[in-house]
Amino acid sequence: MDNIKFTPQDILHKQFKEKSIGKGYDVDDVDGFLDDVIKDYDTYNKEVARLQDENKRLKAKVDELNRQLEIGSSIGAAAPASQPVVSSTTNMDILKRLSNLERRVFGSQLGDDGDSHLL
Repeated sequence: MDNIKFTPQDILHKQFKEKSIGKGYDVDDVDGFLDDVIKDYDTYNKEVARLQDENKRLKAKVDELNRQLEIGSSIGAAAPASQPVVSSTTNMDILKRLSNLERRVFGSQLGDDGDSHLL
């Protein structure tokens, strides 16, 4: 944005030299046009600022995601793929819970007393 010559205030306060050279422009028409240019210029400046902020935010997000990806990759590389992930619940625990659940649900049909304290 270093190559922008005028701010909206520059346009607003611009004074033109008066010459009487015959045909000229309607001052009110020129002022009305310049007012519209100023409004557009303000709108563009606000949009540029908004886009710059969004661009910074998105770049920061990309950097964060790249860091997370690097951390995830380094953790994945540290643990060999041939070793399964150890779970706090073993297969035996799961089978016991399933058995207890079956006793509770189907206990009367199986001739069991349906002890609920087994869960």
